[in-house]
Amino acid sequence: MSPTTSETAQGGRRLVIVESPAKAKTIKGYLGPGYVVEASVGHIRDLPNGAAEVPDKYTGEVRRLGVDVDHDFQPVYVVNSDKKSQVKKLKELLADSDELFLATDEDREGEAIAWHLQEVLKPKVPVRRMVFHEITKDAIRAAVANPRELNQRLVDAQETRRILDRLYGYEVSPVLWKKVMRGLSAGRVQSVATRLVVERERERIAFRSAEYWDLTGTFSHPSPAALKGDVGDPGTFGARLTAVDGLRVAQGRDFTSLGQLKDGVNVLHLDEAGARSLAAALADTAFTVRSVESKPYRRSPYAPFRTTTLQQEASRKLGFGAKATMQVAQKLYENGYITYMRTDSTILSDTAVAAARAQVTQLYGADYLPDKPRTYAGKVKNAQEAHEAIRPSGDRFRTPAETGLTGDQFRLYELIWKRTVASQMKDAIGNSVTVKIGGQASDGRDAEFSASGKTITFHGFMKAYVEGADDPNAELDDRERRLPQVAEGDRLAAEEITADGHATKPPARYTEASLVKELEEREIGRPSTYATILGTILDRGYVFKKGTALVPSFLSFAVVNLLEKHFGRLVDYDFTAKMEDDLDRIARGEAEAVPWLKRFYFGEGAQGGAAEAGNGDGDHLGGLKELVTDLGAIDAREISSFPVGDGIVLRVGRYGPYVERPAEVEGGTGRRADVPDDLPPDELTVAYAEELLAKPSGEFELGPDPETGRMIVAKDGRYGPYVTEVLPEDTPKSGKNAIKPRTASLLKSMSLDTVTLEDALKLMSLPRVVGVDPEGVEITAQNGRYGPYLKKGTDSRSLETEEQIFTITLEEALAIYAQPKQRGRAAAKPPLKELGTDPVSERPVVVKDGRFGPYVTDGETNATLRRDDDVETITPERGYELLAEKRAKGPAKKTAKKAAAKKTAAKKTAAKKTAAKKTAAKKTTAKKTAAKTTAKKATAARKSSANAE
Repeated sequence: MSPTTSETAQGGRRLVIVESPAKAKTIKGYLGPGYVVEASVGHIRDLPNGAAEVPDKYTGEVRRLGVDVDHDFQPVYVVNSDKKSQVKKLKELLADSDELFLATDEDREGEAIAWHLQEVLKPKVPVRRMVFHEITKDAIRAAVANPRELNQRLVDAQETRRILDRLYGYEVSPVLWKKVMRGLSAGRVQSVATRLVVERERERIAFRSAEYWDLTGTFSHPSPAALKGDVGDPGTFGARLTAVDGLRVAQGRDFTSLGQLKDGVNVLHLDEAGARSLAAALADTAFTVRSVESKPYRRSPYAPFRTTTLQQEASRKLGFGAKATMQVAQKLYENGYITYMRTDSTILSDTAVAAARAQVTQLYGADYLPDKPRTYAGKVKNAQEAHEAIRPSGDRFRTPAETGLTGDQFRLYELIWKRTVASQMKDAIGNSVTVKIGGQASDGRDAEFSASGKTITFHGFMKAYVEGADDPNAELDDRERRLPQVAEGDRLAAEEITADGHATKPPARYTEASLVKELEEREIGRPSTYATILGTILDRGYVFKKGTALVPSFLSFAVVNLLEKHFGRLVDYDFTAKMEDDLDRIARGEAEAVPWLKRFYFGEGAQGGAAEAGNGDGDHLGGLKELVTDLGAIDAREISSFPVGDGIVLRVGRYGPYVERPAEVEGGTGRRADVPDDLPPDELTVAYAEELLAKPSGEFELGPDPETGRMIVAKDGRYGPYVTEVLPEDTPKSGKNAIKPRTASLLKSMSLDTVTLEDALKLMSLPRVVGVDPEGVEITAQNGRYGPYLKKGTDSRSLETEEQIFTITLEEALAIYAQPKQRGRAAAKPPLKELGTDPVSERPVVVKDGRFGPYVTDGETNATLRRDDDVETITPERGYELLAEKRAKGPAKKTAKKAAAKKTAAKKTAAKKTAAKKTAAKKTTAKKTAAKTTAKKATAARKSSANAE
């Protein structure tokens, strides 16, 4: 391959294919005439989504899996149905071109997209692989001038991952459908991520709190500096009790998760009485400084961002979820503001280092610039094969103010810019001091207190950037704690000695940031796909959010329980990490894909049973096929049942979780009660289960309908309480003669324990005929999805209260219809809750009740609360996160189908006045327009299918 434009293309036309239209638009401006830049709009070809997409020549397992496992795992690729028009367009453009540049991203997935494009388009002109990691004029022109060959190793590695994930998902997911619930999915990384969240919740359920006490002393030291009013030398400081008679006082770290002191720990466990007694005995004690230990403090800058550290910091500092972070970063990259955002490298190019150092000098002065450029370790294990760190693009960094960006894009760019510049600044230096203070209590006991301080004498990189922390109570690096200037032997006065009680806390739930960190540390999966994995487990209902915490659903407990007991190796952390190692070996050419897939799917020599194949102690590759074939040992009821206590069991059923208490006598009837879907599992205590069982639930007979004789019952359904009638057993329930029972939801003012037969009959009689207007049109009162209303023909009017459904008269109804119909919004309802000021828009954020339920808004952006969000418990941070995700998605767009339909209709109207030839021409134009619109609509679907793990 020539390093420059080929002779055949000299003066000709060159087709450049990238993934997204936004990227194409930016690059086109840098290449100028002679180049046509078009988008593939993500993947154009993939494994089929179902048997219907598989060509007819394939049968049996190949149609089900989309992979021919008996012939070297040959994949069956099909052009995505929504990409056929785009492929046609690319072929037409290629036919008029003299050279093809495949300019997809420089990673495994980008390489695979380029390979698929080459396979589908079958170009007869020279093909170049054009790679770059930032979209600037110099970078794009350099990429055109220095193309390379397609890297088949990267393609093979990505294809192997895709086949592996297809086999895992398509073989294991049906087991979940049969044994747990339809519609569930399993995945090589998503199932392991779900297990991590479930295991953390199990730890919280098993946790038992321990109480411990200590003392806090406030000491004063009248140093000369403090007496002169020097604010840098505080006159008083706090210290905490650390030892009594030489024995260390117990702290939280000394207790097990069951609330007991750890074995072998020799500490003094103070209770409340002991702490208060000691505090009283120290009231008149004279204290002295026993030791002062001073050490130099030095903190080096943090490495530039890679994908996972950007996601973690954006979560901590900006409140972004991983998905929102990547959406915003994608826009910044495609528009030329930052380098490629899917990277595992912390390396900066020489150009970037020079740009960062120049800005350090310009913005902070030469005193903050180290003598030599800073270098950082290369890539993490299992890294993608691309790029340098995420940084501002170009050979001169634009300050955030120079970019013209706004909102979330401005905030994320600012974060990246600060981190990059700070990475080339000097260390922060200072001093850390530990002071130990002692005194003898009136009862003869010796008490020792300790205080630590930190002063920063030169802030260095901290002038530009300080990293956040997952723990909201953690102290950040730039926090100073000043102590007075004391020396050993100095006397101190105790102004106050107080007894403080503490309780150990259960392990914190994962947040998106901490789960990403955990997955990376365990070397599970690819960091570039973590955002997709998090989105999957949230969308599948395995995990929901409570504030920023990730809470596992009871459904995920059942899924993980099944996988652990019957597919243990598939969700084993070490097994998954070893698979990742093997896939990387294939990418490096150190292993072959087909033999590896054979061992994974069929097992070593295809010998042994399921236990040996999947859970043996030998090679970590086992036989997946054997595991999913023998399902007889899986007891569906057992894997979905979890003891709560006192004989109560939590079960996960088809319609959600419920608690059950068996009958007290054999042959008797037990009790059941639904469990709220959004209840965190660690909050399902025996007491709460008893409370649920005591509530009216299930089916309650209200009495027979006087007219039909059918029994009327009240039920608590999945979507709320309702009343219905019980039809005779021989009533046809399907077919053209089917009869459906009358059913009606309870009004908001009603409840299961108070609803009467009379209430039920009134509800089931709706809609109620109010009367007929002067023109003979019937007016009815009804209860609908959005509340009570009147209906006259197609004209509907809202009622103020549910009671009006049964009480409104014809005169009152006519008076309502006599009023002009409200066009536009009704009077604004007061907010349900105020959350504070949004850090992006700097506008007040409130929770409101809307047509489709509660939502958060800052007056500019609205975001509906998710299923697991609650108006009463939603935090400001969660509100800001929902708004950030909504902004990242951008405004809603009309579907391509509708746009195409409108344009086609317009063309047909014009065709009536033209000749048949022109009609055909205009219809062809309409089709092309529709294809173009479809391509624009699909911009957001970048790499979606192959990213799933």
